[in-house]
Amino acid sequence: MLWSLVRRSRAVSRLPVPGRCDPGRHVLATERLLLFTPRTHLDVAAALAASADAEAQRWLGNHADRLVPSPATRRALLEWRPAGDDGRRVPRLLAKPFTPDPDVPVFLVCVRRADLSYAGGLQLEHRAGEVGGWLAPRCRGQGLGAELFGAGALLAHTHFGMTRVRAGAEPGNTASRRALARAGFVPDEGPPRHTLPDGRVIEAVWVRHDTTAAAHCS
Repeated sequence: MLWSLVRRSRAVSRLPVPGRCDPGRHVLATERLLLFTPRTHLDVAAALAASADAEAQRWLGNHADRLVPSPATRRALLEWRPAGDDGRRVPRLLAKPFTPDPDVPVFLVCVRRADLSYAGGLQLEHRAGEVGGWLAPRCRGQGLGAELFGAGALLAHTHFGMTRVRAGAEPGNTASRRALARAGFVPDEGPPRHTLPDGRVIEAVWVRHDTTAAAHCS
């Protein structure tokens, strides 16, 4: 595996604190989840591993299965905790600091607050005003999807000043559609077809989340 081939180094401890955003970096929390801009390449790799299984790729098509092709590697990545927060040394390659790119969609890694395990990822197309997200296999079916999408709406409204944020889903993706509804998203109009990153064209239904109290975190 990757970390068996690289020299290990000491990692930073302590997770970001909600309400303390830095320029270009965001952090927020729900009842059971903590979401923050990745600090290390481990954060990014684990979040991608959470979406690399066949069930997630059926709906996402984001090529994560190519970036993390081995099921064993995916499982191993998801067994780590954010750098240093479980007392283990992180491989030097994965412990490298991650610098977000302001020209690409905003990306947050998601962990469970109870045990700090990696739980998934959240993405906000801050220019288009669209949000999407995913959960790791072991985090599905527990009602966390509603918290994840609720966090997406909160990110858009209170960190980027958006009065409206939208999300799309395939009609057959009932889990995501129910989670969006529980998060307060309501039906909206939108293109009936959507092209996934892997080139597949799918049917789409759209929902939106509105607020009259938008703000910026910094």
